Amino acid sequence: MIRIEKLCKRVDTTEGVLTILNDVSLSIGKAETVAIVGASGSGKSTLLGLMAGLDGASSGDVFLDGHSLAEMDEEQRAVLRGQLVGFVFQSFQLLPSLTALENVMLPIELKGDPAAKDKARQLLARVGLDERWHHYPNQLSGGEQQRVAIARAFATEAQILFADEPTGNLDTATGGKIIDLLFDLNREYSTTLVLVTHDERLAEKCNRMVSLVAGEVVADVKNAEPVSA
Repeated sequence: MIRIEKLCKRVDTTEGVLTILNDVSLSIGKAETVAIVGASGSGKSTLLGLMAGLDGASSGDVFLDGHSLAEMDEEQRAVLRGQLVGFVFQSFQLLPSLTALENVMLPIELKGDPAAKDKARQLLARVGLDERWHHYPNQLSGGEQQRVAIARAFATEAQILFADEPTGNLDTATGGKIIDLLFDLNREYSTTLVLVTHDERLAEKCNRMVSLVAGEVVADVKNAEPVSA
């Protein structure tokens, strides 16, 4: 589902060229769950952004379901993301002027689905917010906002889900519930899940852990028995 070939990312600074990612190659299968781990500054979020086509690589390529991102312009990458990809961010990224229901409906409506409202209501019920659908983000707790964000990510039945520190702004108890919800939905939808995390509980639930140090993959380990929900 995802293939990365010799991916590099370099940026010019006042002190010279800074290499953020160096010669990263990975292959991730359909419905696989992969945690990208490493210290701050190791290149985790940069790698996730390149994999999702949110940024361009200096060299190398990313293939999503066989489609080369290097051969696409930004508009083409955006179309591909709309067809294949869902996102969950640390900061939730909900639109403050829209209710929970409207936030989840939006990506479904953008795909032209006339059943957007019914599908959004069903997903909000699935994440335990069937009584909070009419509330705006500022009326919801952090955990509730992340539940809305997860419902939105699965709303278009994306084949690939990218999550960047999805529990980073949540307390331990709430983060644990969000982890269970994310993996429950991921199993139901058979999504390929790639996440960046500092949370060991989250990483241990994945099929694989890929460790980055200074922009290079130093370990790619399969978890023998991922921790179940």
